[in-house]
Amino acid sequence: MTTQPLALVIGATGGFGGETAQALIDAGWRVRGLNRDPERARTAAGGLAVEWVKGDAMVRDDVRAAAEGARVIVHAANPPGYRNWKGLALPMLEATIAAAAAEGARIVFPGNVYNYGPDAFPTLSEASPQHPLARKGAIRVAMERRLAEAAQDGAKSIILRAGDFFGPRASTSWLGRVVFQAGKPVRSLTYPGPLGVPHAHAYLPDLARTAVRLIEKEAELSAHASFHFAGHALSGHELAAAFEAVVGRKLPVRAFPWIALYAAGPFNETFRELSEMRYLWRETVLLDNARLIETLGGEPHTPIEQALAETLSALGCLERPELARAA
Repeated sequence: MTTQPLALVIGATGGFGGETAQALIDAGWRVRGLNRDPERARTAAGGLAVEWVKGDAMVRDDVRAAAEGARVIVHAANPPGYRNWKGLALPMLEATIAAAAAEGARIVFPGNVYNYGPDAFPTLSEASPQHPLARKGAIRVAMERRLAEAAQDGAKSIILRAGDFFGPRASTSWLGRVVFQAGKPVRSLTYPGPLGVPHAHAYLPDLARTAVRLIEKEAELSAHASFHFAGHALSGHELAAAFEAVVGRKLPVRAFPWIALYAAGPFNETFRELSEMRYLWRETVLLDNARLIETLGGEPHTPIEQALAETLSALGCLERPELARAA
C-alpha cells in the first residue's frame, strides 16, 4: 500500500497542468490525470508518470470519482482556443469545487492578469482592484470569487497568478504561437506591443515548482490564499536580445498585425478573444511577489536565456541545438 500523497491534475496534457504534474512527481507525489481519452492523453503528455482515468471535467460524478483519496486538485483545464469560456469555464470549476469539498482537498488554480484593468497597472499585488476590460477577465474574476465562496464551505484553494506562460509544454502560449511559431526554426520574432514596455512572463517549470512548494505549506495557509509570481519582467527589446543569444544570430522583430486580427474577429472566435488582450501589451504589466517571497523565502527562477533555450529545444525551434546547450 502506497503512502505517497495523491494529487488529481485536471488538464495534465496542458502547459501548467503538465509541468505541475511533473513537479509533483519529482516531489514524491502520486499523480492522477482525468481525460476523456486516457490513451490519447498518455501520448500527448509525453511520458508523464501519471495514472490516467477516463472522465469529463464537465461531469461532477467523473471528477468526484477521479478525486477519491486526493489531497490536492490542480484545476488547470481551459476551454481550447479561447472558445466558449462563458459556457465551459465556470461549470468545469464547479465540478472541481464539489470534488474538493467531498474529499477535503485543496484546489490549486493558476491565475493570470486577465482579471485586471489599467487602473491597477503597472504593478499588480494580490490586493489590486479587479476591473477587467475583456470578457475572459470578467469570467476569471467570477471564477476566483466562486473559489473564495467555496473556501467557506470546505473547498480550500490556492490561487497562483502569473504573467504570460512559456515553456517546453506551452506550444499554444502567446510566445509559442505569436512571438515565435512552435515547431518552426526561429528566424524572426513578432511582438504584440511596444518594444520598450516591460511585460511579465512566467516560465512554467518555475511556476510549477512554486505551486508545489505552496502545496507543501498548505496547512499553514488560509482557506483561500492567493499569491503573485513575478517571473521574468522583460521589455520587448530584452526578450528579443535573449532570443538572439539562444539562436546565435540577429533576429528581425515585426509588429503583431492587430488590425488583421480585429478584421477576422467577427468570423473567428479565437481571433476575437485574442484581440481583447491587446491592452495588456500596450502598458507595463508586472506582478508584485512580496507575499510569495514572505511565504516561501524565494521564488524559483531560471535565467531567461536558459529558459528560452529549453523551451525552443523542446518545441523543435532550434536549427543549432548546441547553442541551446551553451545557453
